[in-house]
Amino acid sequence: MRLGVMAYRDLPPERLVSFARDVEAMPQIADLWVVEDLGWAGAVSSAATALAVTSRLRVGIGIMPAPLRNPALLAMELGTLARLHPGRLAAGLGHGVRSWMRQVGAAPRSPLSLLEETLTAARGLLKGERVTLHGREARLEDVGLVHPPSIPPPLLAGVEGPRSLALSGRLADGTILHESFGPRQVATALTHIAPPPGHELVVFTYLHLGEPPGAIVDAVAEFQGVEPGEAAMAAGSAVRAADHVRALAEAGAATVVLRPPVCEDPLRHVSELLGAL
Repeated sequence: MRLGVMAYRDLPPERLVSFARDVEAMPQIADLWVVEDLGWAGAVSSAATALAVTSRLRVGIGIMPAPLRNPALLAMELGTLARLHPGRLAAGLGHGVRSWMRQVGAAPRSPLSLLEETLTAARGLLKGERVTLHGREARLEDVGLVHPPSIPPPLLAGVEGPRSLALSGRLADGTILHESFGPRQVATALTHIAPPPGHELVVFTYLHLGEPPGAIVDAVAEFQGVEPGEAAMAAGSAVRAADHVRALAEAGAATVVLRPPVCEDPLRHVSELLGAL
C-alpha cells in the first residue's frame, strides 16, 4: 500500500511550501496530493510549487475538471511539470462539479464524452504524438508538443458513476475515488472499473484521530449520503484509524491518501496514524 497526504483546499497557498516539506520529512509517505475546487487555489500552480520545494514525493493532482481545460493546454502544463520533475507527477481529471461548471459557463453537453476525448488527446500529446481529434466536445487539428516529457505522467480519472468508472478502467492509467468510498464501496467500484494490469486505484479518506466533533461526522455523513454512524473515516484511536486504512487496501486500494483535519497541526494526526500502522 502506498500512502499519501492531501493538502486540502482550506490550506492557505502561502502555507503549502512548509506543508510539503513537512510531508516529505515523513519517510513512510510517498505522495502529496493537491486539490482544485472552484474559487480555491489552482491545482497546476499548487503542484508546481510542491514539486519545486520537494525532491522525493510524487505530487498528485486530484482532480482537475476536464471542462475547464482544453486538452492541448492541459498537455502543455503537465508536460512542462513532467520534464522538470520526471516521474514525480500524477494528474487526475474528472467531470467537474456540475453546478460549478454551470457557474463558469463550462458545462458540456456530454460530460462522459468530454472526459473520454480529453484523456485520449492529452495522453497522445504527452507521448509525443501529433493529435487530430474531431470529437463531440473536444477538437484538435494536428497538434503536438515541442517538448514532450521523456516520462509521460500517469493520467487518472476521478469519477464515481458506473459508466465513468468503466471509462476510467478502459482509458486512464488509474482511478481516483473520493472520500465517500469506504472499503465496501471500493470493492464495488472495482467491479465497474475492471482494471487492467498496472491500473492504479487511489482512494481518498478522511483522517481525524480522537473523537471527531459531531459537526464533522455529520458533514462527512451528509457528503457520503449515509447516517452519521456509517460515515467512512479513519477516525477515533490511531489503531482504529489504521484498521480503516488497511481495510481500504484490502478492498483494492493501491494508494490511500489521508485527508487530515483543518486545524493548527494537521500532520500530527498523520504522524500518530503512521505509528499505529
